[in-house]
Amino acid sequence: MEKTIAEKIFAAHLRDTPSSTNVVLNIDVVLCHEITTPIAITDLEAKGLDRVFDPDKIKAVIDHVTPAKDSKTATQGKIMRDWARRHNIKDFFDIGSNGVCHALFPEKGFIRPGYTVIMGDSHTCTHGAFGAFAAGVGTTDLEVGILKGVCSFREPKTMKINVTGSLPDGVYAKDVILNIIKQISVNGATDMVMEFAGPVVDQMSMESRMTLCNMAIEAGGTSGICMPDRTTAEYLWPFLQDSYATVDEAIEDFRKWHSDPDADYVAELTLDVTDLKPQVTFGYKPDEVKDVTEMEGMPVDQVYIGSCTNGRIEDLREAVRILADRKIAPTVRGILSPATPAVYSKAMEEGIIKIFMDAGFCVTNPTCGACLGMSNGVLAEGEVCASTTNRNFNGRMGKGGMVHLMSPLSAAAAAVAGHITDPGKYL
Repeated sequence: MEKTIAEKIFAAHLRDTPSSTNVVLNIDVVLCHEITTPIAITDLEAKGLDRVFDPDKIKAVIDHVTPAKDSKTATQGKIMRDWARRHNIKDFFDIGSNGVCHALFPEKGFIRPGYTVIMGDSHTCTHGAFGAFAAGVGTTDLEVGILKGVCSFREPKTMKINVTGSLPDGVYAKDVILNIIKQISVNGATDMVMEFAGPVVDQMSMESRMTLCNMAIEAGGTSGICMPDRTTAEYLWPFLQDSYATVDEAIEDFRKWHSDPDADYVAELTLDVTDLKPQVTFGYKPDEVKDVTEMEGMPVDQVYIGSCTNGRIEDLREAVRILADRKIAPTVRGILSPATPAVYSKAMEEGIIKIFMDAGFCVTNPTCGACLGMSNGVLAEGEVCASTTNRNFNGRMGKGGMVHLMSPLSAAAAAVAGHITDPGKYL
């Protein structure tokens, strides 16, 4: 029987079939951060099960509130540090080496084609960009993953999304995924893997593919996924050199994970992006999306560029296309959080940090803080933020605040204008 990439990964990792609809998979990587993992750690301790299945397959980071903002977050960090040391988890990234988990872990080469990946974080779907099955899980599943290296899932159903045409200048992966969510709704891919394919996806960088997969959860998807190819192999090559003689050999090996031509999909969507405009959310759901021109003139108090969606070097490079030699509006607070120390360093080398600072942005350390209203950019009631993050839920970045999701280019344009506007006028 012809299979999708998700079905192939499930078959290769099958441990058990406890029911007709559920399977237990072996897990290649268990990712952990300090918001959800301490609960799992303390519960395992209380049960006398303070063990890990394989310290080399567990990767941990402190990233949501870093440095700690109060005693509670300091305690969460301490639980993680003590646990990592106790179990000799060498891939633990503390203050100074830490970054946003879904940017840092791929950057370190921890995610590979065909892998199974879990984390107590809904945006774990990001890692499917590498041709992996990656999903966010609850505390109980995380505990089992840490203890036994397995996780239970429903048999995968896949929705295929073909992205065709060519992206206009000023339109990026963020605009594509926002438009897809607009079309299928926040429930449109519930319990499905969203497989992104087509010539536009094939031409995307790994950073852009991660942006697509990152927001699969905003459409209800279990995971996003892309076919691993030359772009994947070249991104991972520093970590693959001991496994393959050449990049071409790696590419050929990756083909075993590609969906078969006659694989069965529960739904298909084709999106021609040739005439796509920059997109922006307008309400409190990720499927409430309009062309940015329809929101022209909407004032913003804050512009935030960062997060696991759009805090990579590619995103920063796009923003400075507009920010170079310009100042942000006096009514706007601009905040930049490069997603990882490597992104920060690269941005310094390229002069990008200076451009942001000269434009009037505050540049913070890598952190998730502002995205979920915990630190480094929380909104006051009634304030509006143009943000490159992934969720615009009511109160997401602060009680009573409004978040408009958009691309880094659109966010930079809003910062300069003082209101939502078409970035094209600045290019």
